[in-house]
Amino acid sequence: MKARTSALLLVLALFGSSLPVLAQSKDKKHDVDAIGDRRVAHRSIISQEKEIAMGKQYATEIDHSAKMITDPMVTEFVNRLAQNVAQNSDLTIPLTVKVIDSPELNAFALPGGFLYVNSGLILAADEEAQVAGVVAHEIAHVAARHWASQMTKASLLQYAMIPLIFVPMSYPVYLGAANALNIGIPIAFLKFSRGAEAEADMLGIQYMYKAGYDPSAYVSFFSKVIDQERHSPGSVPKIFTDHPPTPDRIISSEKEIQTVLPQREQYLVSRSEFDDVKTRLQTLLTVNRRGEKKEGPTLRKREPSDRTDTDTQTTTGDQNKTEDKPPVLRRRD
Repeated sequence: MKARTSALLLVLALFGSSLPVLAQSKDKKHDVDAIGDRRVAHRSIISQEKEIAMGKQYATEIDHSAKMITDPMVTEFVNRLAQNVAQNSDLTIPLTVKVIDSPELNAFALPGGFLYVNSGLILAADEEAQVAGVVAHEIAHVAARHWASQMTKASLLQYAMIPLIFVPMSYPVYLGAANALNIGIPIAFLKFSRGAEAEADMLGIQYMYKAGYDPSAYVSFFSKVIDQERHSPGSVPKIFTDHPPTPDRIISSEKEIQTVLPQREQYLVSRSEFDDVKTRLQTLLTVNRRGEKKEGPTLRKREPSDRTDTDTQTTTGDQNKTEDKPPVLRRRD
């Protein structure tokens, strides 16, 4: 009983003490001019250093198990796009960006700032701003430290309910054995509460706006995912299965754009460079697919044939004697 009471007091101390801070920062979260100077990260008993270490560990596994796109033209463009959004966000740690050869229309970020963008997302996007919107959403998850906050709540709740078997930050217990995308990513890294997804939508729209992109492109991306699921049921990426881009999220995003973001005369929607990168990426993938299907050289045994040339006709006995000899070049008179 005492252990449970102590755990509840710990929860109240951790999250209750943050209420004034959250109340003060709530209004700032809607102030795009304060981006970078406001506090959006949730409180956690997991240090940011530990969070980065966890993300780095799984990023290493992904780099070894997933098929990566290494073409400089593609990777440099995606990295530049993501770094531009990150510089106009509340992110306080470095961002590492890589491109995965995967047809899924998706991107994901690991704890600690490790961002992966699927080739399928780049090819499916109609414009550069749509890619920026998805990237901004993932950066928002990292900036708000949603994973660390989620794990903190889970561990404290388990401590309060089952104090006798509590083990501080027993990661295998919380992450489980299930992985996503078949490249070793714990599902806990990709699944967030509805509140966290809504906050990432809000912050992501602000970040892409601050970076100069048209925020309505994020809403149009939502519509693309919905259309994809409608025409091909079950095709929506796993990250959307629990918290899909529902009409409610679209309405909330549109409201954020109309009521919070100041109007601008011009936005960055897309550039010819993006079209060049898409063409380059499609060409690379096509060549790679052909290379995978191409069979290697095979040795074929030549079958003996009947000799009909009168110049080479011999008796059976002479033929048996000369068949083992190497071929002879003859000069034609």
